[in-house]
Amino acid sequence: MLVDSICRLLVITGPTACGKTRRAVDAAMAFDGEVLSADSRQVYRGMDIGTGKDVGEYGNVKVHLLDMVPAGYKYNLYEYLRDFRKAFDEVSVRGKLPVLCGGTGLYVESVLNGIALPEVPENKELRSMLKGKTLAELTEMLASMKRLHNTTDVDTAQRAIRAIEIQYYYQEHPEQEQATRPNPVENAVIVGIDIPREQRRSRISQRLRQRLENEDMVGEVRRLLNEGVPAENLIYYGLEYKYLTLFVTGALSYDQMFVQLETAIHQFAKRQMTWFRGMERRGFDINWLPWDMPSDEFIDALALLIGK
Repeated sequence: MLVDSICRLLVITGPTACGKTRRAVDAAMAFDGEVLSADSRQVYRGMDIGTGKDVGEYGNVKVHLLDMVPAGYKYNLYEYLRDFRKAFDEVSVRGKLPVLCGGTGLYVESVLNGIALPEVPENKELRSMLKGKTLAELTEMLASMKRLHNTTDVDTAQRAIRAIEIQYYYQEHPEQEQATRPNPVENAVIVGIDIPREQRRSRISQRLRQRLENEDMVGEVRRLLNEGVPAENLIYYGLEYKYLTLFVTGALSYDQMFVQLETAIHQFAKRQMTWFRGMERRGFDINWLPWDMPSDEFIDALALLIGK
């Protein structure tokens, strides 16, 4: 795809462990840009190793939408879209290229669609009704609802209940749904980092061992618990924080934690790819580039795509 006008937003996305951050930094350096994160867990301060912030990779490139709220908070899509629009406008007005980087499919697609959402309050009665249901039952309920959902990130019952709560709010307040007029970003170019399944699985397993053995990811979870972040909140965040919390609190042995966490991350990556394929079916043009493409060739390919 060759663009006919100036690219206003470059999106670099793909599954976990495909090397998105490095590619986004290279793009920002090459095209005078700044990075905007599209990761639903990197918004939390103090949650660095488990979310793979890799802040050292950014170097002198300015990055937005990291460390937005304290650990223990439950950040939502409404807040992300509000914060994204503010950061996007700030970057654009300075003449920089916004480079959106992350693997949270709902965040990426909602930005591209320009979805605006009202702030949805807690529904205690609904939460009480859903409390005893399994994650599978909640996910099935969520899938039957008509609006856009991020099933890639709904990996705990708490997350699923919150997503259902939002949908019930729209049913009870249809005027809010009508009031949220789309405001899409025009002239966005989407690049996906394409990594074969076996390489992806190998990188996930290698990275997990690195974070556990050399980066003290267990220590990060212990610190968060000692700082007063409730265990149930860490479990709510899913993946690394869920399984490491279960290990630290004695619910799982180390070996059980490792096997279950490794499996969960592989499943998460698969769900991410399912989301991106769904985006393509919904009309988004994702330009897939090889994960191991030499850096200079990658930048040349981007230059063609964004018209620079």
